[in-house]
Amino acid sequence: MSSTPPQGPVTDASVSVAAPDSDEPRSLRIEDWLTVIVMAALALITFANVLVRYFTSSSFAWTEEISVFLMIVLALVAGSAAVARDQHIRIEYFAEGGSAARRKRLAQLGAVAVALLFGLIAVLSVRVVWDDYRFGETSPGIGVPQWWYSIWLPIISALIAARAVGLLIRRSRETPASEDSAGDAQP
Repeated sequence: MSSTPPQGPVTDASVSVAAPDSDEPRSLRIEDWLTVIVMAALALITFANVLVRYFTSSSFAWTEEISVFLMIVLALVAGSAAVARDQHIRIEYFAEGGSAARRKRLAQLGAVAVALLFGLIAVLSVRVVWDDYRFGETSPGIGVPQWWYSIWLPIISALIAARAVGLLIRRSRETPASEDSAGDAQP
């Protein structure tokens, strides 16, 4: 089998698809690896529970509790990666319309809103962790201290807030003129 190179001129659009995004932080590997690890753990736990249930007609009691915890961690870690990559939910009609200066201000406003929201969640969830610790709450499934689970909410929320501040800094450094020329190159 021989493969022939594509015929015709190579456009900037086809090259930019394969090129890595220079605006993306290199430290996103943390979120990417955490996502892989959590997904692998979820798959292994679920597979082990299915095997045990199939062969013994009973199941591990702890798998549901751990799986729910891991799914929450997965959602928060993915949210952090989405904020850092500027892929969070927005209304494209408003976010991509108008002048480059308007788009820049809206991007900055979105980053500030995300940073404030997750900063507030981080601060308020510390109280939840403290209450879990102070009152000795235990998890319903396996009876471990509840704060083992709840401690991750303020930590990952602070990470998301930091990612939003990083996005705000990156968006603030951009000049509207460079955004217009970058937007013209796209089909």
